[in-house]
Amino acid sequence: MIKAADLPDTVPLFPLPGALLLPRSRLPLQIFEPRYLAMLDDVLKTSRRLIGMIQPFEGRDELHKIGCAGRVTSFAETDDGRYMITLSGVSRFRLLSETEGFTPYRRAHISWKGFEADLGAAESDESCNRAALISLLTRFFDARDLSTDWEAMRSAEDELLINSLSILCPFEPEDKQALLEAPTLETRRETLVALIEFALAGGGEERLQ
Repeated sequence: MIKAADLPDTVPLFPLPGALLLPRSRLPLQIFEPRYLAMLDDVLKTSRRLIGMIQPFEGRDELHKIGCAGRVTSFAETDDGRYMITLSGVSRFRLLSETEGFTPYRRAHISWKGFEADLGAAESDESCNRAALISLLTRFFDARDLSTDWEAMRSAEDELLINSLSILCPFEPEDKQALLEAPTLETRRETLVALIEFALAGGGEERLQ
């Protein structure tokens, strides 16, 4: 496990709309653009192997201020030169400024302050009504013609369940950002429920297509 003292002040950035990485979660990615292939080659030469996932604002070059760094924990190269990788979420960060340099990808000075709990043990959500949440999810998945392993979902630990749903549900990038910035697992679950209820009420019909 990476300790706070091991976290760098600068990380390479992978701006990817709609891709959500959370601490202690996993995100599979396919890397094929030349600049990000170069980034991955550079990252794999480092001891920490960290990549900063961050959301760009829609239609703009500007980035959100909060992202999440992940460690490359698996990778494989395909015959056509792509990489299939998995990032394991380490900690959220605050973007301070982008760095000038000669790399084809973006890099930034960042701060880990305020996200110390991300490096700790998994969170629990004592106030979660699991039966009500599963009932709501059943309606949402049926309405969107989505499938899942319901037994695994019912038996999953609180953090694994809520974070996995936050990552996998087809929400807009700004909604994903709200889930990322939720200060606790409880507030993330409340945000998730609000987004699902909004979609089921018809407010997200176009957004979730």
